[in-house]
Amino acid sequence: MKKCKILVVDDESRMRKLVSDFLIKQGYEVLEAGDGEAALDIFYADKEIQLIILDVMMPKLDGWEVCREIRKDSKIPIIMLTARGDERDELLGFELGVDEYISKPFSPKILVARVEAILRRTNAIGADDILSAGGIEINKTSHTASIDGKIMDLSYKEFELLTYFLENQGIALSREKILNSVWNYDYFGDARTIDTHVKKLRSKIGEKGEYIKTIWGMGYKFEVS
Repeated sequence: MKKCKILVVDDESRMRKLVSDFLIKQGYEVLEAGDGEAALDIFYADKEIQLIILDVMMPKLDGWEVCREIRKDSKIPIIMLTARGDERDELLGFELGVDEYISKPFSPKILVARVEAILRRTNAIGADDILSAGGIEINKTSHTASIDGKIMDLSYKEFELLTYFLENQGIALSREKILNSVWNYDYFGDARTIDTHVKKLRSKIGEKGEYIKTIWGMGYKFEVS
């Protein structure tokens, strides 16, 4: 699948690098702009950009002006970043058609999770994305999972966990890696919470629960015999 292209706009180079590094690590292609004018130039020059992460306070043109300009002829998803926790700013953002509003400081992993959710919602990623193995089928677009054609009743995290297993068939996954990938933020609790979710997931998928193999002292591996 072709990489989704994201434009990151912030006048602070350290912030751009922080956000860009996390997005690149997740497989996205990233373009950067240090001010509003440069952002518009890049946006109009590249028709493949699928999402914009836009800081509010910038030189030349601020984030609101950039957003207004873009909204004249595009409905591309926009995430606004701001250092101010002003409710009026947030309301203005939604009036201008902003999809998400995140106040600084924020966790880059939370930002990446929001990016993924928006891109899934707009079908920029996950369109017709179906995973299947051993009679288990995941439809990431409709967010449904089935066994031998019968829809399963899974919680949101159970669905995400099963999807992650199918995407990483045959790979040994540590509990920490699963938490980092499925929960999308730094988890400060006991990593063994994974064990509880795996136990519930095995129960719900019945005899096919044996596909989720325990690797003692490490984590799990999904493997169809």
